[in-house]
Amino acid sequence: MPVTNFNNYTLWHPAFCPPGFVATGLLGFILISSPPAAAQQPSDETEQIDFYGFNDEIPEVLTTTRLRQPKTRVPGTTTVINGEMIRDLGIMSLVEIFRLVPGMVVGDVGSSTPVTTYHGTVHYEQRRMQVLVDGRTAHRSTLSDMDWQTMPVPLELIERVEISRGPNSAAYGINAFLGTINIITRNPADTAGTEVRVVGGSRDYVRTFASVGDVSESYDWRFAYEKRKFGGFDYQLEDGDRAPFNDGHDINVFNYDSRLKVNSGFNADIRVGVVDGINEEDVYKNGELGATDNPDIDVRDYYLQTQLNFTTSRTHFFHVQMSFENYNRRQRWPIEVPESVVNCLATGAQIFDDANNCFQPGGTPLIADVNSDSEDSRLEFELQDTLLFSDDLKLVTGLGYRKDTYRSETLFNGRGNNYQSRVFGNLEYTPVNWLTLNGGGNWERTTTTDEGYFSPRLAANFTLGNNHALRFVYSKAVRTPDGFEQNPDYGFTLRDVQPAKYSLYEGYRVENTLATRGGKLEEESIISREISYFGQFPMDRGHFSLEVRVFKDKMRDMISGIIGFEDWTIDNNVDIDQKGFEVEAAMEYPGTTFRVSYGYLDQDDWYNGAEISSDDSINKKEKQYKVDLLGRLSARHSGSIALIQNLPFGLKGSAAYYWADQLKESRFERLDLRLAKSIFQPRYTAEVAMTVQHYMNTDPDMSIDNNIEDQNQLFLEAGIRF
Repeated sequence: MPVTNFNNYTLWHPAFCPPGFVATGLLGFILISSPPAAAQQPSDETEQIDFYGFNDEIPEVLTTTRLRQPKTRVPGTTTVINGEMIRDLGIMSLVEIFRLVPGMVVGDVGSSTPVTTYHGTVHYEQRRMQVLVDGRTAHRSTLSDMDWQTMPVPLELIERVEISRGPNSAAYGINAFLGTINIITRNPADTAGTEVRVVGGSRDYVRTFASVGDVSESYDWRFAYEKRKFGGFDYQLEDGDRAPFNDGHDINVFNYDSRLKVNSGFNADIRVGVVDGINEEDVYKNGELGATDNPDIDVRDYYLQTQLNFTTSRTHFFHVQMSFENYNRRQRWPIEVPESVVNCLATGAQIFDDANNCFQPGGTPLIADVNSDSEDSRLEFELQDTLLFSDDLKLVTGLGYRKDTYRSETLFNGRGNNYQSRVFGNLEYTPVNWLTLNGGGNWERTTTTDEGYFSPRLAANFTLGNNHALRFVYSKAVRTPDGFEQNPDYGFTLRDVQPAKYSLYEGYRVENTLATRGGKLEEESIISREISYFGQFPMDRGHFSLEVRVFKDKMRDMISGIIGFEDWTIDNNVDIDQKGFEVEAAMEYPGTTFRVSYGYLDQDDWYNGAEISSDDSINKKEKQYKVDLLGRLSARHSGSIALIQNLPFGLKGSAAYYWADQLKESRFERLDLRLAKSIFQPRYTAEVAMTVQHYMNTDPDMSIDNNIEDQNQLFLEAGIRF
């Protein structure tokens, strides 16, 4: 039976899987197909389709349309990175995976906050890509931002990552403006037993992973724990001098994943996770209102997810998914402001207006504690139904509902809710064996703008033989402002005020009325056109695959500006035209994998908002600044080269080269080398490995404060499984 959901389905018999389906679908971009997991024991139950069970001849993907489709019939380009490659390349953090994706850029901003994006348009806030973990929305609800450091996904549990490149709102709604990232974790049945792994290395990097699980006829389960600890960059520059950089993190992740198998037509996936720890923030980078100590963030997150999978026949199946996620951030720090600020507060003068001279030294300073605590949660329901009328006609439809709740004294001055509801669908039709048509769309209504939006996608795939396809794709998408962009009420409340003569200011809320907030923002829009090619060339003992994407995107009414307490200038004020091409190629032989990716991006952008100043020089400068804000992560050239090779004596080596050029007037280059030794025994398997990261460019990446003293970073790891 074909599979469309993100989970395994029990098959009655392999003969029931129609061969036409293996060559049908349409979603696109998987250069390296996922091989069978070599070290995993098959389940005792009836044969199952898993991601490692996908067709080895034509790679298949799930994310683009929610249908399981081979690359020759997918309406777009999708990169697939399997978990084995992630581990073989010695990738040390989740966000680093995306250096392998054409057109994607990875960087660090602020206090070493990792960011990644496809085709730029962001810097601090990553709001234009939908991120899923096992089908569950993973970005923060009211800020629509990604916190990669606290994502509850250990690297050892990743089965594959699918990245749909290009607007995908037709399948996933508003946040899939530039694409979709879908992280798919391993089935508990494939990880039965016990595994322990420890990694340590440069800059106080420590990562410890442990899991235990079991398999039975009716219930599979796994409990996993991961600790992530990292010291961040070595130093920053403050007034031209080296200064310590408080930018590390110490995070603990607990996951419980299980599958209840009731019968051949029904199973249930149950997932629970907890994240806690400290994310360090530097006083020079993130301290506000006269901070005198580092405003570290205390992380306390959790999630619950249940997916009920129903199979009524070989041609009809559906799932019901329910999830609840809670993101709790406690961020508190002491402040000290001069007496002149207190005088301005007493007279009602705006303290951030330079004309009032509120920040003058002298007098008795006011000392207090402030916070930027926030808690937001997401309750989400989804129903997805798949009908296979024939091998040439397939339909997936569904509906979803989401409630976002935010609570913050500082950011919102209380609590509130946003609601979203949507209906989606995609029809795949193959009228003749050389042509596949796809039509899909998503209608969504959100209370952030109190309007509804329709995002369509149309595609025609011309199959050239069995292993080649030429795609023509047209899509439209929107992104609406998130809750904080649209409805902020930003102010710091003074607590534990000292000395006693300032006690009247206990509980006083300091606001910046010069920063205009809460103005009506409209939706961003994109129209994307794509021509892409996928081809797979069989060889005597392996195969070569090639995928090329040529695109032209028009983005209008993009939201740009500063989001901050002292400066808030966002508006729909920038238009962007992007064009370029991307290439992903792979050659695979037994024991050898060679992979190359490259992306070229040409961006034209201009200001389309209201006049900023009556002074022409200031007006021109400020307009250009707004435009430049959406180009800071737009790399003209970027790519990767990777080689994984089995060696004698149980050794495996890998090398990977990553680069991004013309990225905020800098260039990133790094060479990673890894050597691993595996030990196979009847009762256990073990591995020891060494990874070296060589930074080829001595200039700091993205910021003058992102400094590494030693260009060679060393990491050692050891693991055992039994």
